[in-house]
Amino acid sequence: MDAGSSSDTWYLILLLMFAISFILNFTDIPQRIQLWRFASYIRRRLIQMDEIESDVRRRLINYLGKLNINSPKDVVDNFMNNYFLIEPVDIEPIDIIKRLSHLINVRDTNVKTYAERYMPGIQKSERYNAIVALEIASAINLVNKVLKHYFKLGLKNNNWVLLMQLALEMPNIIRIVNSYSKALDAFFSGTPIGDGAGPLLVRYLVGNSEPKRIAEDTVYYETLINGRRVYAIKAEGPGANVGKPGEAVEKLVDMLGGNVSRIVTVDAALKLEIEDTGEVAEGVGAAIGDIGPEKIGIERAATKYGIPLDAVVIKMSLEEAINTMTKEVYDGVLKAFERVKNTINSVGEGGSIIVIGVGNTVGVL
Repeated sequence: MDAGSSSDTWYLILLLMFAISFILNFTDIPQRIQLWRFASYIRRRLIQMDEIESDVRRRLINYLGKLNINSPKDVVDNFMNNYFLIEPVDIEPIDIIKRLSHLINVRDTNVKTYAERYMPGIQKSERYNAIVALEIASAINLVNKVLKHYFKLGLKNNNWVLLMQLALEMPNIIRIVNSYSKALDAFFSGTPIGDGAGPLLVRYLVGNSEPKRIAEDTVYYETLINGRRVYAIKAEGPGANVGKPGEAVEKLVDMLGGNVSRIVTVDAALKLEIEDTGEVAEGVGAAIGDIGPEKIGIERAATKYGIPLDAVVIKMSLEEAINTMTKEVYDGVLKAFERVKNTINSVGEGGSIIVIGVGNTVGVL
């Protein structure tokens, strides 16, 4: 190769490098490549979402059919797009808890009325399990719609940054949705789930004591433990139900004239990745994953009479909380049971203590 050919080759290489640099720095071709890349990935994940949603609908329709419900497909389809909740105005915070509580109660009543209308003649516990299954299917349907909304919005505006953010979140979203899909089996069979740790602890605590109704779908038990009077609150089982623990505590404390030495809430808590399932932690405050009304009811009752408010939590992942209770979670319940008994014994003999088992009472009588 002569010197002239060599210089021509280097000239072409430099020209090509300049052209590539120009394309990368002064055109939107790289962004379009990114857009295509992330869009392709999201499309595959959305197909997976559609498969999950279709499977959930099919299993739910089969379950309702086994309960001899007429037109189960119509029952599922009608529920999907109804019974959403519009949160109250929060720019004016006066009475926001009262307004939020009212809206939640109205929605719950409407959902239960819907279930009673389309599921006549079945046991209350099975009806409540079916309601939760409908809520799960509806939530998955909504998530799928929102994902497709942002996907199409990103494509419409050629917004590769939006698609990148969506692509990065998709694996975690799919993992959570898969967990809810698997959770259907627990509600179909009526077995206790991880979130039922609090109610299960209460049942161990009260033994054969008879429940007394104190609020909607909520009961309390009265028993003596080592000379201390214990009042234990949980949702009414064995159907899928969380009850109204805040309202129950307010009523019970007022009924006792504020003569309560301690209030203890027991609930499941999401663990950090470095924590082990079944770890038990103690703290101060109301351990309840409520959006406001029930939690503030417990806090107000404790504050009104100056009652110490304790929290005992059992650590678990989201998947473990909404699926059939694992052995690790059950072992955590037994550990928490010992912690609660120690708290009861710390109260002076003859004193009274309220224990609230917060959580879903599916499979727990």
